Amino acid sequence: MLEEIHLKTPLTDDVIERLYAGTKVLISGELYTARDAAHKRLSKMITSKKELPFDIKGAIIYYVGPTPAKPGHVIGSAGPTSSYRMDIFTPALIELGLKGMIGKGPREEPVKKAIKKFKAIYFAAIGGAGALLSEKIINSEVIAFKDLGTEAIRRLEVKDFPAIIVNDIFGNDLFEQGNNQFKR
Repeated sequence: MLEEIHLKTPLTDDVIERLYAGTKVLISGELYTARDAAHKRLSKMITSKKELPFDIKGAIIYYVGPTPAKPGHVIGSAGPTSSYRMDIFTPALIELGLKGMIGKGPREEPVKKAIKKFKAIYFAAIGGAGALLSEKIINSEVIAFKDLGTEAIRRLEVKDFPAIIVNDIFGNDLFEQGNNQFKR
């Protein structure tokens, strides 16, 4: 049975220092959505020294492009997308103070090194469970790049959003641990 802890955003170094790969968490507070196109724009803003559309310090970005909300719902299906597509942009965001990312799939070495160096954490959400995950989102607001449609940046308010820690500041990688466990 996995340990389960409750986290509140924004994340701080003292909280991150107590988190380990394999821990099941329930996140409450604000998350920001961003996928490939939004990350590309954020990267250009960083390069040109423009202010980002949200406070990155302590923030968690959820790699998701939610579907439109049905009447009476806050948001549509909101499942995680593959994280590797954001890997080229992620170390710069972590260096600026991003503390968490939620997606699915493994991360590349530059991201893992940035997680260790600048104290961040990578969480995985369950792929294919977008409808269930959307039930944990209690508010949704587009805050930037509205022209990107489903890939616009949104501020989400979540309560007990479930995730599992994959990469921690100690260099642990849940996916590698799982693979090694079943090697012969």
